[in-house]
Amino acid sequence: MRNTIPGSEHFTSRPMPRDELLGRIPDTLPLHSVPEDRVGDVDALTYEVVRHRLSAITQEMGETLRRMSGSHVVTESNDFNFSICDELGEQVQVGTFNIGLIGSMDLAVTWTLQHRATNPGIEEGDMFLCNDPWIGGGLHQNDAAILAPVFHDGKLFGWTTAIAHQIDLGGLRPGSFSPSAQDVFAEAAPTPPVKVVRGGVLQQDVADMWTRRSRLPHMVGLDLRAKIAANKNAADQLLRLVDRYGADTVKSVMRRMLQDAETRLRTKLDGLRDGTWTAIGYQEQSGTGDRDLHRIKVAMTKAGDRLTFDFTGTAEQTGIINCPYPGLRAGIVFTMLPLLAGDIPWAAGGLLRCFDIVTEEHTITNASFPAAVGKGPFGPAWGVGNLVAEVLAKLLDSEPQHRRDVQSICNGTTDLCVVSGVDARDGGRKGFVSPIFDVMAGGYGAQVNHDGVDTGGRLIIPTAKAPDVEMTEYLYPLVALWRREQTDSGGPGRQRGGMSGSVCYVQHPQQDAPMSLVVSGTGKVANQNVGLAGGYPGNSQLDMVVRDIELPQLKGATTVPADLDEVGGRAEVLPCEGESVLGVRDALFLHWQAGGGYGDPLLREAGSVRDDVLQSRVSTQAARDLYGVVIDDGGAVDVSATAALRLSLRGRRAGRAGGPAQAPLAVTEPVLERAHRLDDNLAIVDVDGSETVACTHCGTLIGPAHNSDFVIELIRTDAEPSAAGPHIWHDPSVYVDAEVVFRQLCCPGCATAVYSRVVPVDHPLPEDVYGGRS
Repeated sequence: MRNTIPGSEHFTSRPMPRDELLGRIPDTLPLHSVPEDRVGDVDALTYEVVRHRLSAITQEMGETLRRMSGSHVVTESNDFNFSICDELGEQVQVGTFNIGLIGSMDLAVTWTLQHRATNPGIEEGDMFLCNDPWIGGGLHQNDAAILAPVFHDGKLFGWTTAIAHQIDLGGLRPGSFSPSAQDVFAEAAPTPPVKVVRGGVLQQDVADMWTRRSRLPHMVGLDLRAKIAANKNAADQLLRLVDRYGADTVKSVMRRMLQDAETRLRTKLDGLRDGTWTAIGYQEQSGTGDRDLHRIKVAMTKAGDRLTFDFTGTAEQTGIINCPYPGLRAGIVFTMLPLLAGDIPWAAGGLLRCFDIVTEEHTITNASFPAAVGKGPFGPAWGVGNLVAEVLAKLLDSEPQHRRDVQSICNGTTDLCVVSGVDARDGGRKGFVSPIFDVMAGGYGAQVNHDGVDTGGRLIIPTAKAPDVEMTEYLYPLVALWRREQTDSGGPGRQRGGMSGSVCYVQHPQQDAPMSLVVSGTGKVANQNVGLAGGYPGNSQLDMVVRDIELPQLKGATTVPADLDEVGGRAEVLPCEGESVLGVRDALFLHWQAGGGYGDPLLREAGSVRDDVLQSRVSTQAARDLYGVVIDDGGAVDVSATAALRLSLRGRRAGRAGGPAQAPLAVTEPVLERAHRLDDNLAIVDVDGSETVACTHCGTLIGPAHNSDFVIELIRTDAEPSAAGPHIWHDPSVYVDAEVVFRQLCCPGCATAVYSRVVPVDHPLPEDVYGGRS
């Protein structure tokens, strides 16, 4: 439901050309700049030395924050980031921490330049605090940034920024996340940039205002000071660099870094095939009590050296599953940087110049105030990132020299579970709020030439960590029964997706009262961690509380339970968005998402499947049902039985649709000699002057390439979600009312899977359009 508040548009930020921004900054704020024709004057050695020093400064900011912060969000999980910007806020260097947190930092700086330069003024020694998602910086209110202008000789030389997730900043529920929120007024309050440091002195009234809102004021206050210190350290080092090499030289290096990043990315894009690639994903449940699926749609057009991301057709804002425009932009950035610009230095300001965004207002990916946006980063923004990863993979998969960069979707999103209550250990009675950060150990998506990394972390946080279990037990009154990798969680494919894990916690023996739980997790029905080129999705996310367990708090236990069956009790499945309690005789079980597979699992080397079984990555049953591999009692592959089973499974795919099936053959037909490969299974060939899609395995000509017309000629099967494997939740009706199916599209000749998804039954077929080479 839309409820626009007049005047709220003042607190929105959008990118704009440098010349336009300069026209909006008052003359009373002097800026340091260098003429465009001077940027190339710096010699190569000086350029490299200064560039690497700027990178080192951002990493040292991370060390400063980690050493001062008392939050295990920072110290254990690296959910923070930094940037160094030029005088207008373009990010010259960003850290390798949570990339999403710098995806819109420039927007926060540019808003500050426009609206704070006159009153209260931007002066030497000042710093500004901001957690307003509509202005930029963070993706929701819990992401709090400190923006610090850096002056040299009385002129604004640049900015440093530090941002980190804060565990609690107020709102209805501990952790500031409320599944029942109808608007932002039920969440933590957004704060536009406010001067928290004036002339190098912390403004105590502002600091008190900031910490007063939190259930954990000491922790929030310490993080505030840690970010201020990180900025102060960076500014000091930046000015020492200026003193050594000169302000014009350092600024020329900064401007050249932006230009080099832009030029390198544009050159890469210019060498790729033009076209439009589409993807559709879903957010499940908009809040407590909702049982709908809400669509996010993207069409990425690559034309020449530029990308356009068009989100027209995305669902209208609703419930808590919204993010403002900065969150949408961040979702693109935190996927594009590692996947498309992994070999380019991350001068983010230059990379941001290479794409445009088309989006409708008042949607879940471009929500207007006062929409609830607490789920922004791990809901719609991350959903955007998954879809952008999918369309980028389609683009890169069609280029032989870039196929090594193709990756199926990693871990879908985070599994948010906030535990809060009173810590009764040692006779104490202090409150605590703790997100369960074990879920950081997500599985990476499979790539064309190798499996995904098991429990490797997060694509969007290159330095992500899962916390030490003993540290969690030290900080909070919880006891871990286990934290382990989960068999069959990685998406099946020719290359297997990286496994995810699960964790099971009970209350500490000294606890005597229930704890509160807030849960939020997309990917419990329509998988976020999709596979590519026929690869299956990774596991469905699953959160449960097991009530009245037989061994509460491990009293009398002599062994660690192997699984939930040994814990006993009765399982209560938690919703996608909701609240619950963890009693003293209950266990909390979280199973987060793995990576998607790449390619048809029937094409996986049988020996690799055998190794997976022996290493408990894949169960014997899944090896048979999904990979078509028979393992004998001695742990060896039964070659003849495997060949027969795989042929039978192909026939079953085709038989459900009444079509023929055969084993894939080596392609020798001359028609494929000059084919342009689209992915593992499909290629475009010229047939009598018309572009036609053919199977790369059996040579079958499927249909016209234009507008993906060939898709209707593929074998299509819709089965129960459980047909995708034991890692897929079998009963979507627990969460949503929509009918959900496991949909496969297969070659009509050999029944090789080219598309495998768990989707609502009305999910549209692909509509990609392939153009000529640029």
